[in-house]
Order: sequence, then C-alpha cells, then structure tokens
Amino acid sequence: MAERLYINADEAKITYRDFARVDVLMYDGRVFEDLEPRRLFPLSGLTKYITLIDRDMKEVAVIRDLQHILPESRQAVEKCLDEYYMIPKITAILDRKEKNGLLKYKVDTNYGIREFDIRNRHSDIKNLYDGRVLFRDSDDNRYEIPDIMKLDKKSWLKINIDL
Repeated sequence: MAERLYINADEAKITYRDFARVDVLMYDGRVFEDLEPRRLFPLSGLTKYITLIDRDMKEVAVIRDLQHILPESRQAVEKCLDEYYMIPKITAILDRKEKNGLLKYKVDTNYGIREFDIRNRHSDIKNLYDGRVLFRDSDDNRYEIPDIMKLDKKSWLKINIDL
C-alpha cells in the first residue's frame, strides 16, 4: 500500500478545473488532474483534512489544512467544496410551527426562502461547538446556520432549540 500523500503549505499549486474538480501540480513535478475535493470530516472539519479523489474514487492526496496552502489554491478548493456541499445558509427564521409531531420551518437562506419539516428535533438539529447549527429535513436535505449568535432577535424567538 502506498504512503498517503499530504499537501502542506506551498508544496502544490491547485487550480479550478470545472464543477467541483481541480488539477494539482506538485512542486516536485508530479501532476494530478481531474480530482474532486471532499471533506473527510464534513461536520466538524470544514477546512481540515480535505481528500482529493480521482474519477475511480481513489484518494490521490490529502490537504491537512486549507488555511496553510497557497491562497489561490485554497480559493480553488473552497469553490469546489461550496459546489459539492451546496448547503443553504439560513440567515433568518421566518416562521416555526409544530403540527402532528413535525416542526415546520420557514427560513430565509442565501438561496431564497425555503420551507421544510423536521421529524425529530433531537437527531435532525445539531448544535456544533463552533456556533453552527445543522438541520436535516424530512426529505434528507441539509441547511446550516453558520453562526447562531448572528441571528436577529425575531429568529431567536422562533428557532426553539436547545443551545
């Protein structure tokens, strides 16, 4: 088994290729094309341990921390991650009702107004240590509040989750 290749600091130039894919030029001359960045820890590791996989779903390399690679490379990878993990960011809670055991939310997001149902408030709403809140609706769609402390007062009154 080959040793895992880690990308640190300025060891590679990563360029955006197309939807959710990048090319990697290592400074030792190796070239890897058409790779897809994915988070190894999608809930807790937004910028750490990003795997780069080829079309056969085989890992080619791992970026230990996006904050420590070249800025242009980081931007290319972040664009791919944003495309792959298109999770609407909730900016306001417009309405919340409970009906037949479901929590019905109406929210404003960076993609417009959305309405969704939550079946189980304990398993489908996750409060993370960094102030983010993740929602999984009854259709298995994901939504995120990037920083719960930045919600307006009206949203706070409607959110009704344990903090």
